[in-house]
Amino acid sequence: MRMRNIIVIWTPIKETQKKVLMNTKTLAAVFAGIMLASCSGTKTSVNDLATSLPIETSINLMQVVNDKAPVVINPGRFTEETVVYHIPKVIPGTYSVSDFGKYIDDFKAIDYKGNVMPVTKTDTNTWTIKNAKELDKITYLVNDTFDIEEEGGIGKEEPFSPAGTNIEPNNYVLNLHGFIGYFDSLKNNRYKLDVTAPADFIRTSALQNTGSKTSEDGTSVTTSYLATRYFDITDNPMMYGDLSVEEFQVGDIKIVLSVYSPNKIHTAASLKETIFKMMQAQKAFLGDINSTPRYDIYLYLSEEKEESPKGMGALEHHTSTVVVLPESMDEEELAESMVDVVSHEFFHIVTPLSVHSEDVHYFDYNNPTFSKHLWMYEGVTEYFANLFQVNQGLVDEKEFLNNMMQKIQGSKRLDDAMSFTIMSENVLKEPYKSQYLNVYQKGALIGMCIDIIMREESSGNRGILSLMKELSNKYGKNKPFEDDKLIDEISSMTYPSVHEFLTTHVVGDIPINYNEFLNKVGLEIGEGQVETNYILMDGVPIVSGDPQTSSIFFTDAVLQNSFWADSGAQPNDIIKTINGTDLSIQNANQVLQSVFMWKTGEDVEVKLIRDGKEVIIKTKTTPTYTTGENIVEKADATAEQKSMREAWLKG
Repeated sequence: MRMRNIIVIWTPIKETQKKVLMNTKTLAAVFAGIMLASCSGTKTSVNDLATSLPIETSINLMQVVNDKAPVVINPGRFTEETVVYHIPKVIPGTYSVSDFGKYIDDFKAIDYKGNVMPVTKTDTNTWTIKNAKELDKITYLVNDTFDIEEEGGIGKEEPFSPAGTNIEPNNYVLNLHGFIGYFDSLKNNRYKLDVTAPADFIRTSALQNTGSKTSEDGTSVTTSYLATRYFDITDNPMMYGDLSVEEFQVGDIKIVLSVYSPNKIHTAASLKETIFKMMQAQKAFLGDINSTPRYDIYLYLSEEKEESPKGMGALEHHTSTVVVLPESMDEEELAESMVDVVSHEFFHIVTPLSVHSEDVHYFDYNNPTFSKHLWMYEGVTEYFANLFQVNQGLVDEKEFLNNMMQKIQGSKRLDDAMSFTIMSENVLKEPYKSQYLNVYQKGALIGMCIDIIMREESSGNRGILSLMKELSNKYGKNKPFEDDKLIDEISSMTYPSVHEFLTTHVVGDIPINYNEFLNKVGLEIGEGQVETNYILMDGVPIVSGDPQTSSIFFTDAVLQNSFWADSGAQPNDIIKTINGTDLSIQNANQVLQSVFMWKTGEDVEVKLIRDGKEVIIKTKTTPTYTTGENIVEKADATAEQKSMREAWLKG
């Protein structure tokens, strides 16, 4: 899953969002008053039929009341006296507690005579049913999560928006882990799912469609799906409603793009060309890695309303991704965001789809253990999402290096002296939980360093992409690796220098000296003029907030921003309005996001309050700079180092 560049979400002090777009990938900044928010029952009496008889499930969207959808689970006949039913506590790819059981109401067990049976709720996500031989079915109502989200994110123990659910008259985001649970030992049973919805709804899902039936009055259609096991239920989201959908081929992969824009500002057709070009470039970058014949993208565009989802970003599935972004973005901004967000998610077809540990393969939704290798699952994936753009000419070398520099700066604001493997394995607990964002910063940089090492050792012929291809060929989606053996295995497949790097900087807790690796390709970290943003510098906001007055004001950093300094802004100036819109802590999320998106040449008018008097800035935006560190070419870079850089970025 991923947070990324592009979107800056401003809220009163809260935790950082899980997939919130970062400075050129994940933005995370905290300051006073404001915060950047930027994977034991036997089912029937005849044991050998256990896996051939599917668990029959249904969701009826025609019977929704108060945003609650009825669900029926018919497991077949049990032979044991007691069975346990779970709704997921944690889902793959989120690395945080969601507790989907909190959103289940009116849970009932019904016997074969139609009577309600006693049920014990043993924890938030678990129900125990005794006398289970008499159990015919269970029923319950599912609340959606979108309209009850707080401004939260990682650490909030609520579903991250792209992992959540939406039940509204015109749109249903069916992340099925929020609707359908499992019986203890029956996760490998097949599931039959019937979804009943209005006949005029557009519906998209990659689950196997086994047919549809229209009601006698023609108002509803029930679509039947088949999942080979519970994992496929959780790994194949759906979207129903007033959607726009585009299908197209990228090589041998069918892409299905589904978009919900409540005010019809954006459509799948308007994004099709952007997604096509991006995925064409990704396929060219990946070469012969091909692990899916179809990839689904579900884009939910969020309005600026209290009941709208607030966690901007995306969550990966093996062959799809759910994306939540603001509907208020213009076409160019949305296209840029989709490239940053979706490219990361698509690269997950490499890892964890093709390369993953036993923790991922045999994921326990209610008592999960976590792999030590988030540096690979999320870090290398994030690195690829940056590298492919320069490799395929979507961005130039300068922009790529600037993105890497932002990650270096971001990683140093987190705990740079923490073992990455220990953090990964303990990601649900503090002090590791609050360091999760570093998988997108330092994790990507770990990938970069390994890539450069391998290029040097192989005279430019091998890099981390070739390593991931070799791991994919050895394992693949149906064969997990042993978590504790991966480092040694990678070392045996590569070079002693890779082993030294991994044991020192990934297993160990020694911070990385990035100049040591950049020097190999004729680069270094140097001081100079750096292009920056109108609201963030080095990932840190140049504004803060006063909770007592609800006002937003410039910090001392405003003097280091050439646009604002040249325009006459001063520290402690209260920002009264921006382009005619009053600014306060309450609407900072929306207004400052628009400032983050300003482009050169825009007309802007900002009213400030300085010492009780109004000051007006009325001008056109110009490129804005600050003084800081950046990755630049060494003055004495050799031809050999430049050749190695070419192999690294373009090989």
